[in-house]
Amino acid sequence: MEFTVEQALSVYPLSEGKLIAGSAGKHRLVRSINVMDAPDISDWIKEGEMVFTTAYLIKDHPSDAFRLLRKLNGRGSSGLGIKLGRFWSAVPDELIAEADALGFPLIELPYQFTFSDQMNALFRAEMERSTEMLRSVMEKQRRLMRFALQTDPIGQLFEAVSELVGCGIAVLNARGQALFNNGAATDRELAQIELRPANARSRVRGEGWQGCRVPLTRRDQSGGSVVFFVEDGVRLAAEEALYVQAAELISFHMNANFQDYYERSLHNDFGVFVKRHLQNGLSVEELVEYAGKIGIGLFDGAYRCVLTDVPDGDAASRQSKLRQLKEEYVGRPALYELQGVHVALEEGLLSVFPDDRTEAGELPALLAGCLNGMARPGEPAPKAAISERKRRPAQLREAFAEARETLATARRWGVREPVVSYRTMELTFLFEDVSKPRMETYLSAILGELLAKDPDYAQEMLRTLEVYIECDGQMNETAKRLYIHRNTATYRIEKLSELLDVDLKRMNDLLRLKLAFMFRKLLAEER
Repeated sequence: MEFTVEQALSVYPLSEGKLIAGSAGKHRLVRSINVMDAPDISDWIKEGEMVFTTAYLIKDHPSDAFRLLRKLNGRGSSGLGIKLGRFWSAVPDELIAEADALGFPLIELPYQFTFSDQMNALFRAEMERSTEMLRSVMEKQRRLMRFALQTDPIGQLFEAVSELVGCGIAVLNARGQALFNNGAATDRELAQIELRPANARSRVRGEGWQGCRVPLTRRDQSGGSVVFFVEDGVRLAAEEALYVQAAELISFHMNANFQDYYERSLHNDFGVFVKRHLQNGLSVEELVEYAGKIGIGLFDGAYRCVLTDVPDGDAASRQSKLRQLKEEYVGRPALYELQGVHVALEEGLLSVFPDDRTEAGELPALLAGCLNGMARPGEPAPKAAISERKRRPAQLREAFAEARETLATARRWGVREPVVSYRTMELTFLFEDVSKPRMETYLSAILGELLAKDPDYAQEMLRTLEVYIECDGQMNETAKRLYIHRNTATYRIEKLSELLDVDLKRMNDLLRLKLAFMFRKLLAEER
């Protein structure tokens, strides 16, 4: 049982009685009821226990009544109920004055009801209230669980949690500053609370309020606390586990949202410095120094530049699409984990990715998947160009120039792939001025024997040879890309070597074939 004296007096039939003194103690908690039947009853009283008596043992000795009152108050009793009518017709005025002075509740019990009637009524009320409180806690936990599992972004986190648990809350950071407070305590009172040890939850109280303080943890370190303001101490005890769950939810979302916001903010600031460097407004030494200060290890190892552009449109539309593109790159988990830096330029969206976090060919595949997902029916898709690997910060401008040239050449030649790399286009830079007749002559000389075969056979073998060259002669990778058995790939390569009279293990022959395929692609794109 856990009522306040005021609440107990609202339960019938105890409500037929009245508080005749000690109203200052009406918020004392009543945890149990005892009936006085021995002179030394006060020696056995526990804290929170209320005593019922008919005044039989003190009817002839008023001084004993004073001693009893003081002793009960000293033992932490919640009050004394006296049933008048048999031994006392009225409570002495001196005893009432003493109870008022002590702030000790003195209750006149209703004569027409037995002690057991009043005690049973309190027990029933406690059971009903406990059942309702349990139902309420379970419902709040269900709502809290549904809230935690929702996939949509959570706006107004603190207000939402306060509404779910049904009480005011205050969220404090590790320095005691109130991030949010819709409770009864002032920010100054809350700051004093946060100065206390923060490794465990605790009950807190101030002038006119009480609550439960639960620490917020971030990576096993204290990150502040949440105070849940509850007027009813009984409810506070019953819902304490719920408050811990709510604090864990707040802590999780604060960590995730703050970390995400903090990292994006740093990357945005660093992107501005990258832009200034490319426009000759900032030295590479200053750029590297700033990167070190904010903990961006982009230049600690190798890196690549990626320049992505969107289809032409008016300036406002293009800027909007570039922002969407940036959000798409940042929102893709696989790309986000690379911790790249993105900055919008006139040429498109420049991204700088560390090169030590991806395997060969992984970055183009990730970018292609992202760009293909953004493509809309009837509209050209965005296109990205990747520079060569760079190892020194001073090569950032060079990497940007490579990506810019690659993107421009790919658009000029009408390359359909969404992602192109400088490595695959560098020969194009050298031979793009070669005339069409000379390309056709060279192509016929190198691949003529194969092109003269049955078109279906020729197409299949050309695809095999092209993939083999793209995979740098790696047979296992070639078979994997073509979805065929390794022995089938080996057989085809051997037949091609015989038919074209080339040795595919010699660098010169591989280079000649690579040029032939490049001319073939350029001619096809031009047509």
